[in-house]
This record gives sequence, structure tokens and C-alpha cells, in this order.
Amino acid sequence: MKSLESNLSVPVWSEPLPESSRKTSSLFRLPAQCLALVEIEFIKLRRDPTDLLTRAVQPALWLLIFGNVFSKLRAVPTGDLTYLDFMAPGILAQSVLFLAIFYGIGVIWERDLGVMHKLLVSPAPRVALVLGKALSAGLRALVQAVFVYLLAWLLGVHLKWHLPELLGVGVIVTLGAVAFSIFSLIIACIVKSRERFMGIGQVLTMPLFFASNAIYPIAIMPGWLKVVARLNPLTYQVDALRALMVEGGASHFGLGIDFAVLVGTVAILTTVSARLYANLAR
Repeated sequence: MKSLESNLSVPVWSEPLPESSRKTSSLFRLPAQCLALVEIEFIKLRRDPTDLLTRAVQPALWLLIFGNVFSKLRAVPTGDLTYLDFMAPGILAQSVLFLAIFYGIGVIWERDLGVMHKLLVSPAPRVALVLGKALSAGLRALVQAVFVYLLAWLLGVHLKWHLPELLGVGVIVTLGAVAFSIFSLIIACIVKSRERFMGIGQVLTMPLFFASNAIYPIAIMPGWLKVVARLNPLTYQVDALRALMVEGGASHFGLGIDFAVLVGTVAILTTVSARLYANLAR
């Protein structure tokens, strides 16, 4: 009788969940866990927006000086677009790249301060930690995109202002920031040192930028550089932005391919980074 009463007194929810239920529960919690890290980044930006202001200087110089000078020269064939119209999406992509590629150094700081150890002992899966960090970079990139848009408009770039195109630009900017910030996180997991990370980051940024279609079309590149450009995710980000952002702009590869390449890059890099992330705390 006592055993029967004890069995009846045990609530159903106290029994351990089956493996499939636990996986489903973790899947539903994943967006909330990622957004928790994005919220932390939002609080940082609200309290100290100076970092965004300093990062806005570089795209401003490219558009104001480089763009205007080459518009006068007319040395780069850009079809029906003015050179400034052709260049503006590339500079937006460049600013996203430069912002995201150094994002991993913040993770190294968190390791040195002990913050990462607290994150790693939390029940959140590694994928949530990686994507949360990456989406935080995406938030910064969207703020940067607003600045580049306003500056391009002031310089007379013929921008598209329809809601579908603006939403598309937001998606592509976020995907690019997520991809390159996860790539940055992988570098941080491998080198584990701020000095080495900064050196590698500086070595990678300019080749990624110049081996893309950001400031000149792929058609005028030498053969070997065309191959490199087609393997570069930044090329597909610029290609999509040029079609979505500028009046008369078109996608060379097709928006579907651009989107698929960026999503595939994010998926592959996330898988690699989630495996390496725990090693950074050692």
C-alpha cells in the first residue's frame, strides 16, 4: 500500500524526459539563448556608442575621397552605374567585414577576464553561444549600415528606399556580419592571443576586400583573381547588396545564389566554431 501511495505521489513532470524531448526543448530554447547575448551587446552600445562612431570614419573616407576621385577618373567600367553608385554597396560590405573580422578579440578578452568560463558552464549549447556572439556583431553591422546609407544618400548615390529592398539589405548585412564574426571566432580559438589575433586579422582583411567585387567588377580581374573572388563570401555579399541597394544595380550571380552561399558559409563556420569554442577557455 505504501509503495502504491509513493508511486501515486510522484508527479509526471519529475520523471526524466526522453532524449528526443530534450533535443526538442533545446531547439526551442536556442533563439532565446542567442537573443540573450544580443541583448547584452545592445546594452553595451547604448552605454558606450563611441566605438560605432570611430568605426564609421573608415567608410566615410572611402566614399568621400576614394569614391569621388575615381568617379572623376572614370577608369573602372561600371556599366550604367556611376562609380559612386557601384562602390557604395562594396563600402558597406567592407565596413561590415572590418567590424566583424576583429570581433574575436572581444572573446579573448572575455577569456582573460573569466567571463567565458561562466558562459561555458551554463546549460546553453555551444551553438547558442557562437550564434549569440555572431548576432551581436550583426546588430553592430546594422547600425553601421544606417550610417553608410545616410552618407551615401548625402553624396548623391541613387539608393532604393522600398521596404522589401531595405529588409533584404538588412538580412544580407546581418548574414555577412555573422559569417565573418564566426570566422573571427575560429581564429581566436586557434591563436588564443590578442597580439597574434590582431596580426592575423590585419593580414586577412585587405586580401578579402581586394579579392572581391567591392570596388571593381570581376570582369576586369586577371584569371587567377577571378577564381579567388568566386571563392570569397564577401563577393556574394557585395553582389546581393548591389542589386538590393542601388537603383539600376543587378546581381551578377543571382540573389538566390548569393543568399545560399552566405547561409551555407554561416552553417559551415558555425559547426567548426562550436567544436573549437570550448578550447578557447583552456
